[in-house]
Amino acid sequence: MNLPNKLTVFRILLIPVFMVIVIFGGNASIKVGNTTVYWNLLVAAVVFAVAAATDWFDGHIARAQNLVTNFGKFADPLADKMLTMTAFIMLISLNLAPAWVVAIIVCRELAVTGLRLILAENKGQVMAAEMPGKIKTTCQMLSIIFLLIGNFFNLGTILLYLALIFTIYSGWDYFHSSWSVFKDSM
Repeated sequence: MNLPNKLTVFRILLIPVFMVIVIFGGNASIKVGNTTVYWNLLVAAVVFAVAAATDWFDGHIARAQNLVTNFGKFADPLADKMLTMTAFIMLISLNLAPAWVVAIIVCRELAVTGLRLILAENKGQVMAAEMPGKIKTTCQMLSIIFLLIGNFFNLGTILLYLALIFTIYSGWDYFHSSWSVFKDSM
C-alpha cells in the first residue's frame, strides 16, 4: 500500500477516534471572553483538522509521485464524505449546527457520489472536483473546526452557511454539466 492510500486509511481510522472524543470527552472547559471552550471539543477539532489535512496530503502526493490507484480513487472521496458527514451529525447532536443545513449537505454529497458512479459506469468518465466543490469542501471543514472550538465571532456559522451556498451551487454545477448521462436514459 502506497503512502497516499495509507493516509486515506489513517483518515478513516480517525473517524471513530473523533466520535469517541466528542461523545465521551467530559465537560471540562475554559472561558475565553464570552465563549466557553470545551477541552474535548478542542481535542476533537485537532483530530478532525489532522484528518482533514491528510486529504490534501494524500492527493498532493498521489499526483506528484504518480501514485494514483483504483483504491485511492474509491477510498479517498469516500473517506472525505465519511469524515465530514460524521462531524456534521455530531455537530447536530451538540446543537452546534442546524439539522436542515446538514441534511442538504448530506443529500448533495450522496447525489454527487451517485452521479460520479453513473458517469464512471456509463461513460467511463471520472468526474474531477471543480473549484466550487473544492471551496465547498474547504468551507465545510473549516466550519466544523470553528464550530467545535467555540464559534468565535460566529466564524463557524458564517463558514457553515458559505459551505451551504457552495454545496448547492457545486451540486447544481456537477449535475448541469453532466445532464447528458440522464437524457440518454429518459
